[in-house]
Amino acid sequence: MRDDPAEVAYRRALALITALVTLVGVCWAVLTPAFRAPDEPQHVNSVLRLAYGGGWPAAGEALVGPAVDEARDQAALTTDVPGRHLDRPEIPAFVAVPPTRDLDRGTVDRENALADPVPPGTDTRGLDPAAVDQMTQHPPLYYAVAAGVLHATGTAEARWDVQLLVLRLFDVVLLVPVPLLTAAAVLRLTRSRSAALVAASFTLFVPQVGHIMSSVTNDALVTLGGAVIAYLSARVVTGDLRLRTAAGLGAVVGVGLLTKVMAAFALPMVAAAYLLASGPRARRLVGVLVAGGASFAVGGWWWLRNLLVLGTVQPVGIPDRFVEAEPQGLWYFLRTVVTSLTRSFFGNFGWLELRVPDAVFWTAAVVVAALCGLAVARGPARRATAVLLLLPAALWCGVLVNAWPDYSANGWISAVQGRYLFAGLLALGTGTALGLHALLGPRLRSAVWWVTGAAGATAASGLAYGFWGFYQGPGESAADAAARWAGWSPLSGAQLVLVGSVTVVVGVAAVVASARFARAALISRTARSASAAEPTMAAAASTPTTAAGSDASS
Repeated sequence: MRDDPAEVAYRRALALITALVTLVGVCWAVLTPAFRAPDEPQHVNSVLRLAYGGGWPAAGEALVGPAVDEARDQAALTTDVPGRHLDRPEIPAFVAVPPTRDLDRGTVDRENALADPVPPGTDTRGLDPAAVDQMTQHPPLYYAVAAGVLHATGTAEARWDVQLLVLRLFDVVLLVPVPLLTAAAVLRLTRSRSAALVAASFTLFVPQVGHIMSSVTNDALVTLGGAVIAYLSARVVTGDLRLRTAAGLGAVVGVGLLTKVMAAFALPMVAAAYLLASGPRARRLVGVLVAGGASFAVGGWWWLRNLLVLGTVQPVGIPDRFVEAEPQGLWYFLRTVVTSLTRSFFGNFGWLELRVPDAVFWTAAVVVAALCGLAVARGPARRATAVLLLLPAALWCGVLVNAWPDYSANGWISAVQGRYLFAGLLALGTGTALGLHALLGPRLRSAVWWVTGAAGATAASGLAYGFWGFYQGPGESAADAAARWAGWSPLSGAQLVLVGSVTVVVGVAAVVASARFARAALISRTARSASAAEPTMAAAASTPTTAAGSDASS
C-alpha cells in the first residue's frame, strides 16, 4: 500500500467518512429524547424480557413491564414536541415539562423488568395498545443479542436512561459496516475509488438513517443484514460462485429471517445474482441451492413454522388502533402511501411527527431515483446494479402490497415506514454513486470532496432540524433548547459539547482527506500515463522518421 499513495489516501478518506457516519449516529443517539423513536418502548421492553428470562410469548400475549411503564412516564412521552407537524392543543407540551432529575429516574431490576404473564390464548384486543408489546410477532434474534449487550456492559441493572443509551449505541455499532460494505461493493463492480467514496457517504444524505439506526430497533440488524446480503450478491453476479460464498450468503439471509420478515425480500436479488452471473450453469444452480438451504436452516424455518402452526406467515401482535373509515379509492391510497414512505425514508423524526419540508424529501427522492436509473442505463456495471436494486424495489412493492388489505377492508393505512427500505441502503448507495460516475466520468474524482462536504452538511442540517423540533419551544432561544436537552440527557452538557465537537472535527477531516485523495489519484494517474508513454517514445526514437506508417502504429 505504501507504493500507491492514492490507495493510502483512499483508505484514509474512507476511514474518516465511516467515522463521520458513526459519530452522526452517536449524535442522534444522544439528541433524540427518550423513547421518541418508532416503537422504542416496546423494543426496549422485549430486550429486558429476554435479559431477565421472561421468554418469548406468542404474538399479542406480551405486555409492557413496570420498568418501561415508569420510564415512559418519567420521559414525558405523552407530551408533544414543539416541532410536531400538527399542533394538538389538548396534548401537553414537552417543553412545558421540567426534565426528570437523574436521581429520580428509575432503575431496572428483577423486581420491575417483567410484566405479569398473560395466560396463553388471552385476547388482548381490549387493552390499550400502549400496554401491549407487539414485538413478539417477530423472531427474537435482535432482542437476544441486545440483552447480551446489557449483561456484557453491566447495565442490565441500571437507570433506564443509561440502558437506553447503551442499546442505542449498540445499534450505531451495527451501522458502522454499512458504508464500508457499500464502498467495497462499488470497488468490486467498477474499481473506481472515487465512486466508492461517494457510495460510502450515501447514508449521510439520508438523515432518517442516523435517527433510526441510533434508536433501539430490530431494523438496525435488518439494515446490516441487507447490506451484507447485497455485498455478497454483488460478488456472485461478478463471478464469485464458490460454495463458501453461497453458504455465507444463505446464512446471512437466514440471520435476517431470524430478525424480521423484511429479509425475505432479498431472495429475488439473490436468485437474480446467480441467474445472471457468468459461469457454468451447474455451478450457478448449486450455488442457489446451497444459499437457499442455508437460509432456511438458519432462519427460514421460523416462518414455515408460523404458517403451519398459526396459519399465517406473520401474526399480528398489537390490538387494532384505528377507527374504521371508508376507503377513498386506489389513487388516494397510492398518493398517501408513496408520500408517507418517501418522507419517512428521508426525514420523519420522532414518532414520525417531526417532518422535513416536502420540497426536501421529494427533491432527494428524484435525485436518487434519477441517478439509479442512469446507473442502470449507462453505468459501468449495469447488470450488477440492476440486480442490487431489486432489493429496495422489492421492499418498496412489499410495503404497498402489505398496506392494501387493511385499507381496502377498513380504510386504514398502516405499516408504511421508510425504515423498512433500509435493508436496501447498500443498493441505493451503489446505484447513486454509479449514476454520478456515469454522469461525470473522470471528473468524479475532483468532485469527491464536494460530495463528502455536501453529505456532512446534510447530516448536520438533519441534526439541527431535530434539535429545533425536539427541544426549542416557541419564542425560545437555542441556549434555552440546549439547556433543556442537557437536562433530559443522561450525559452532562460538557459531554454533549464534546460529542458534537469531535463530530465536527471528523467531518472537516473527512472533507480534507477526500480532497487529498483526489489530488493523490490525479498524481498517480499522471505518473502512470507518463510511465506508459516512455516506452512508446523510446520506440519512436529508434524508428526512422521516414517511416510514417510505423511512427503512427507506435
